[in-house]
Amino acid sequence: MTLFIDMDEVIADTYQAHIDLYNTKYCATLTKEQCLGSEVWQMVPEEHQAYIRNHANERGFFKDLAVIKDSPEVLRALQDKYELYIASAAMQFKSSLEDKADWLDRHFPFIPWENRILCGHKHILKGDILIDDRSYNLEAFDGRGIQFSSPHNSKTTAFDRVDTWKDVADLLL
Repeated sequence: MTLFIDMDEVIADTYQAHIDLYNTKYCATLTKEQCLGSEVWQMVPEEHQAYIRNHANERGFFKDLAVIKDSPEVLRALQDKYELYIASAAMQFKSSLEDKADWLDRHFPFIPWENRILCGHKHILKGDILIDDRSYNLEAFDGRGIQFSSPHNSKTTAFDRVDTWKDVADLLL
């Protein structure tokens, strides 16, 4: 079976990175819990929204993201059972390509470059399972969609949901 794993907000904590950059720049105390059901940029004053929305376009933003807890260990185990691919809509943020490749080399070196798909729309993916945080990617996928919990999707109920990588292991291993 073919399994696709998204990067941002699934194995790489972009959501917290946006919050941390915002809090540092504006001496704020925004938390993930305050953002439930929303994007980070929606939870700040209008005059600060462009700053947050532009993070992902800045070279280096994706380079040092935190790894989502337990994802390396579970992906290594999944790789033994599935044909595993990392699939990221990296073309949305052109400067992210090199950062994402370097990040994967550093944190998931056991996933070869041939199993990394840095693409545009994910509707082109043909396989059995997609784990993603974004509903629109799961809706467009032909196989089984599993939504990885992120503050922005906390109110979404259309897909099977996992909150942690331990949940993924329980479901797929």
